[in-house]
Amino acid sequence: MPGYKGHITGGVIIGIGAIYTGIITGWIHPTITKLIIIFGLILAGALFPDVDTDSKGQNLFYSILAIIDIYLIIKKEYKDAAILGFLAILPALGHHRGWTHTWWAMLLVPVPIIVLAILVFHYSWHTAITFYCAAALGYLSHLLLDFLL
Repeated sequence: MPGYKGHITGGVIIGIGAIYTGIITGWIHPTITKLIIIFGLILAGALFPDVDTDSKGQNLFYSILAIIDIYLIIKKEYKDAAILGFLAILPALGHHRGWTHTWWAMLLVPVPIIVLAILVFHYSWHTAITFYCAAALGYLSHLLLDFLL
């Protein structure tokens, strides 16, 4: 079973391939911001299934969430901060290789990205789906690496 470095490497490889494919097929219209978001979501998806266990991947993932939560609190977006906090504790409700390592979680966990992209950040539907696919693809890379190795 790969550790966080293996999952990050898998996410990077999948991410480069997906972004390249998206650009040459015309699905992704590259801007630096969109490419950074897409790549970040792929890496977050690649790390997410292991947030239910004490690991460096968990520490990295929750450090990022803590920064986002602090930002939301500073901006007085208390409702969004509370929702993020609630969602962040969900992995603790299962055991390792429990619900976070299922195909249905791979499809459902990234759904809030669509809502946030459209309602909060005012991205188009097409861009929101692209962001969702990036997170789900990163998640898939994690599940495949765990299955294969």
